[in-house]
Amino acid sequence: MLRLIPLVSVLALSAGAALADDIRVGVSPGEHAEIMEQVAKVAAADGLTIDLVEFSDYVVPNQALADGDLDANSFQHRPYLENQIKDRGFDLVEVATTITTPMGVYSDKIEDLAELPEKARVAIPNDPTNGGRALLLLQQLGLVKLAEGTGLVPSPLDIEDNPKGLKFLELDAAQLPRALADAEIAVINTNYAIAAGLSPKDDAIEMEAADSPYVNIIVVRDGDQDQPWVEALVEAYHSPEVKAFIDEKYDGAVLTSW
Repeated sequence: MLRLIPLVSVLALSAGAALADDIRVGVSPGEHAEIMEQVAKVAAADGLTIDLVEFSDYVVPNQALADGDLDANSFQHRPYLENQIKDRGFDLVEVATTITTPMGVYSDKIEDLAELPEKARVAIPNDPTNGGRALLLLQQLGLVKLAEGTGLVPSPLDIEDNPKGLKFLELDAAQLPRALADAEIAVINTNYAIAAGLSPKDDAIEMEAADSPYVNIIVVRDGDQDQPWVEALVEAYHSPEVKAFIDEKYDGAVLTSW
């Protein structure tokens, strides 16, 4: 379920809260982990040690933070956190925005959505917020129409018009790149697309608009937001060095929020 980056051990995760100058931050694979590694380098110069814990899904990092096994996490967008708090009662709060990773439509079978056949198989994430995000993108592209009032978390049950009779495959977000072998198109989060060797700039048929509401965030337990290490973590993330790294490495596939 999780892969620990050096300086972290499974035993350490059960050791309770970190010291003020030594924190554990949960991240997901791809750009969130890569960027936080750069953040750790900047923070180290100011005396803050950041140990990364990498998780392979979107469910465990919030539970680990709520349980005290992490001090912060950086992997999710705001609507996902809001839904997690609503569904699971986590006492977690946002302390800073980080990046936006526009969701994209990918295919191994077509090069243009105009080529999408009737009853095509469409793979989307199976968690409510990312699945809803995928459906909103498909609506934006004119492939489906969603019922009014579904907000940011529609499900396939909220589709009221499906002209092509698309068949939806709801899968774990990390498995979506593999679904390209079985589906005509897949709507994939940027971090999992990059991790699978896909280029959002070159391989995506369509991309989410840049003004998406799905900005990613740094999250801590409620009550920790005024801790000195939180300010140091945010300042390191929002540093010129980290912004330059993102702009150079991701070439527009990952956008900074500051």
